[in-house]
Order: sequence, then structure tokens, then C-alpha cells
Amino acid sequence: MTHLTLASTSEIRVTLLRNAGLEIDTVAARIDEDTIRSSLLAEGAKPRDVADALAEAKARKVAFKGGRSLVLGCDQVLEFDGRLISKSKTAEEALALLKEMRGNRHCLLSAAVIYEGEKPVWRHVGVARLIMRDASDAYLAAYVERNWESIRHSVGGYKLEEEGVRLMSRVDGDYFTVLGLPLVELLSYLTLRGTLPR
Repeated sequence: MTHLTLASTSEIRVTLLRNAGLEIDTVAARIDEDTIRSSLLAEGAKPRDVADALAEAKARKVAFKGGRSLVLGCDQVLEFDGRLISKSKTAEEALALLKEMRGNRHCLLSAAVIYEGEKPVWRHVGVARLIMRDASDAYLAAYVERNWESIRHSVGGYKLEEEGVRLMSRVDGDYFTVLGLPLVELLSYLTLRGTLPR
């Protein structure tokens, strides 16, 4: 079993990594995501670069505390209509976002960065493209009301592994990327470097 420190306490990422046979521990990376995101966007950074920078900041923060060989930082952003979408703060915001996205395409970008010691040794940004069906106002309102406690920390106001899958008419991309972790690419890297058995 491989030991890896996840710079997060994300339940879905913990589950995915442990189900893949990795021995992990978790350390919450305390970074100011809003400030980093705002600064990068003010400089004209693309959503992909924002996701990568946030993932690296998390990995670096935990790695620089020392005592861990491999630290994995992750972040996911949503790009819609040429702009980066943040997590909704209220159920009303989530409903407004879902109404705006219905019938349209958006992208989920899931970044992962591994630090070994105090330097980054691997990074990847997975991209998934999703088209949301043209759901009715009534369905969307009922959906948010039923699921708000579960989706409040999801960047798009939905979880594909739950009822959120009913909002979609098409998903192009890796399922794990949609969940917030480019798992296949991560496992391939760990196997190539000899951390996981071939």
C-alpha cells in the first residue's frame, strides 16, 4: 500500500484514493483560496491555471510543514460562458446558476499537484465537458431544495454521483475528473515512478 498525504479533507477524494488501494492520511491545507483566485483572475489567468495554482498552493502548504514524503493537492473549478464560477453561497445562488447553465455546456477542470519534499514533481489538469438538459424551473427549484445540504460545497451546484446526474444530457470526459480528482492519471504517475507496483 502506498502512503500519500492528501492536502484536503474532501470525503469524495479520500474515498476515491482509498478505494484505489492507496494508504493516505489527510491534512487540511489552510490557504486563502478567494484571495489567490481573485489575484489570478485580475491578472487574466485562465480557469485551468487557477485550478492548477490552487492545487499547488494546497500541496505546498502541507509539504512545507515537513515530515511527509508525497503530498497531493487538488482543486476543481467550473468554467461557463468564458468565466470561472465559484461555489454558491446560498441555495438561491445555486438555483440561479443552474437556471443559467441549463441547455448549455460547461467545463469542469480538476487539478492535482504532487509535492515530494518541498518541490512539485507532478501535475495534471483533467477536463470534463458537460451539457445540462433544459430542466424546468419547478424541477430545478425542487432539486436544490432536496439536495442543498449535499451540494452546497459543489462548484456547480450538483453532484454527478447523486441526483445531479439527472440534470445532464451529455458528459464528455473522465468520471473521476467530474468528481474532482484526475485519478487515472495520478495512478499512472505513481506506477511509472515505482511507488505503485506495476
